[in-house]
Amino acid sequence: MILILDFGSQYTQLIARRVREANVYCEIHPFNLAPDKIREMNPRGIILSGGPASLYEENAPDISDEVLNLGCPVLGICYGLYVIAQHLGAASVGSRAGEYGPATLTIDGDDILFDGLAGREHRVWMSHGDRVEALPAMLTAIAHSGNSPYAAFKTRDGRIRGIQFHPEVVHTPCGAQVLRNFVLRICGERGDWTMANFVETKLAEIRAQVGPTDKVLMGLSGGVDSSVAAALIHRAIGSRLECVFVDTGLLRAGERDRMEHVFAGQLGLELKIVDASEIFLTRLAGVLDPEQKRRIIGHTFIDVFEEEAQSLGDAKFLGQGTLYPDVIESVSFKGPSAVIKSHHNVGGLPERMRLQLVEPLRELFKDEVREAGRSMGLSAEVVDREPFPGPGLAVRIVGEVTCDRLDLLRRADAIVMEETAAAGFGPRIWQSFAVLLPLKTVGVMGDGRSYESVIAIRVVESQDGMTADWARLDPLFLARVSSRITNEVKGVNRVVYDITSKPPATIEWE
Repeated sequence: MILILDFGSQYTQLIARRVREANVYCEIHPFNLAPDKIREMNPRGIILSGGPASLYEENAPDISDEVLNLGCPVLGICYGLYVIAQHLGAASVGSRAGEYGPATLTIDGDDILFDGLAGREHRVWMSHGDRVEALPAMLTAIAHSGNSPYAAFKTRDGRIRGIQFHPEVVHTPCGAQVLRNFVLRICGERGDWTMANFVETKLAEIRAQVGPTDKVLMGLSGGVDSSVAAALIHRAIGSRLECVFVDTGLLRAGERDRMEHVFAGQLGLELKIVDASEIFLTRLAGVLDPEQKRRIIGHTFIDVFEEEAQSLGDAKFLGQGTLYPDVIESVSFKGPSAVIKSHHNVGGLPERMRLQLVEPLRELFKDEVREAGRSMGLSAEVVDREPFPGPGLAVRIVGEVTCDRLDLLRRADAIVMEETAAAGFGPRIWQSFAVLLPLKTVGVMGDGRSYESVIAIRVVESQDGMTADWARLDPLFLARVSSRITNEVKGVNRVVYDITSKPPATIEWE
């Protein structure tokens, strides 16, 4: 494995993504991970990430000298370069003119880190206010930029390197090759970590953890994460996985039938469907505040799931679709996030129910989860689903959630889904959905005046959901969606299209 020590860069996860694209397994840990722990992990190489700090700040994050003396290759990126420079005796200063954005990197001489790059000059992405101005005898320069005489250096023995640019971002076209050279050529990784291998390894781990007779209980939402996790656990232990699908009454049209068809029918999972729509809607009556909605839905889900778990009896394990970004956040050197979503499909259950967790996807990013599902033969209907919020349509109804408003939104949302599917947008679209607004407007329908509801359409493009841009769709497509909604959904006389990116907005409206 490759170990990435995180100094707080916004790009740290991208480093991991690029390393994994080279079919090499890697993990992110905080910069102050103890050397003894690192020795136990026995990494083939270590990458020191960038970070927002400056070496000249008081209590700037740092590593111990031992990290650079463990015997494996080390690559420092941006702030990581300065950490290495400081430990090895190079002279660094605050630059009079920092480099932020595109810059030209000029390679000096030959080094394996830059193998396969055409020419000596390359466009790279810089983001730094300091620079290295003098190297000790044990270091040698391997590249420079207009503002940095030592934009990349290495030790004379070639074991430790530092680069001032960010190879992990798309704005550095040669960056993926640079990282491949480090992990494959310098660290000696084989590049054989694939999703098929991951699945086989994880099946053995699940069987070893759960044992030959124990049962696993899982709340199945129908989303990609829980679906792939359930399929993986089911493949490992068969019918000893018991899944519960809670129908909250806040789901999209046809979702319950889909669960029965795909999971109970096609995949053969033991699926218990619980209709709890009445209790959810009763508790949401009169509630307008979106955060209160989320809290009510989360607590109600736990109550319903816990009651069903008790009725199922003797399960010792709880399956969850936890992904690697959740794990990274929990071990961040900055500490757990101060803002945590109020609702997760199984939030709060482990502590209350005293069940051991089975989290087969906790090492994977979202796109890797989809690929793992494909390697197991799961259909596109399962692995290519758009993200759907845990609180469901409750956060797509701005204002009070009622049966009538849910029915209206479901009909409009179904039209949006039908039309986007028919248009064949494919992976270009991250999410597409309808939102019911808490206002009515004047319209003309037939020969009379109408005073009906407004539907907003939201279609966004994104790679990971952290940022998103509104989709520039064909006006004819939007006209068709608007016409269908106003003609087919009684109670709607106006449709608007949301043209706000994230940030400043969020993808969901509540």
